[in-house]
Amino acid sequence: MKKIIFLGTANAVPDQSHQNTHLLVQSDSKIILIDCPGNPFVRLDQVDIDPNTITDLILTHFHPDHVSGLPLLLIDMWLTARREALRIHGLPEVLEKCKRMMSLFDWEDWDGFFPIDFQPISEQGISKLVNSDDITVEVAPVCHLIPTIGLKIIFDNGSICYSGDTAPCDAVIHLAKGCEILVHEATGEMEGHSSPSEAGKIAEAAGVQNLFLCHYPVNGDIQKMVTEASAQFSGEVIVAEDLMEINIS
Repeated sequence: MKKIIFLGTANAVPDQSHQNTHLLVQSDSKIILIDCPGNPFVRLDQVDIDPNTITDLILTHFHPDHVSGLPLLLIDMWLTARREALRIHGLPEVLEKCKRMMSLFDWEDWDGFFPIDFQPISEQGISKLVNSDDITVEVAPVCHLIPTIGLKIIFDNGSICYSGDTAPCDAVIHLAKGCEILVHEATGEMEGHSSPSEAGKIAEAAGVQNLFLCHYPVNGDIQKMVTEASAQFSGEVIVAEDLMEINIS
């Protein structure tokens, strides 16, 4: 089964029905977690994913609503006897800050800790992070308040682009070209972010078929978001909800 699961869809302020935005990508060969807020074990249990089967963690940037759950994820993997190495992908400064954060918990002293394979991402151009027979992940820098990446997930039977947190930018258009689906943030008209209308413009320029909005204010008007994005985009607009799945067929 090849699919994307929205583990969370909220912007930086979640509520009882919406966790901070993070995604799970599943193919036959890989289980990839994109960002890591909150308590990852709880959410993964809700979608019947054993956290110790995750092969890769991709961190888009170092803001709390995207990395706050990393210490819990790693310690819980350790406590549940993970032995396989975990690959963590991120921009160099993101990985360095993650190491510094973990050092506050003295993780070097955790006896029998499983291997962590830190994989730095180039800060320029498009980089390929994961490349197996049934899935490839490409990333590129986007336009947020701090260094941040967007992603293109290419299955052997379809492709999806995820903008990450970003202001409208050409990098997302380039990543999304050739994709059927664009998942784009819709925080609103704030510095370093995009409104639903702007997300619609990006989707139209990229030529995708479907636009899923995420990373939005949980107290916002859902229908208004759809209307604003649809005014700029000729395809279908869907406001993502927590635990929603996109099956790739």
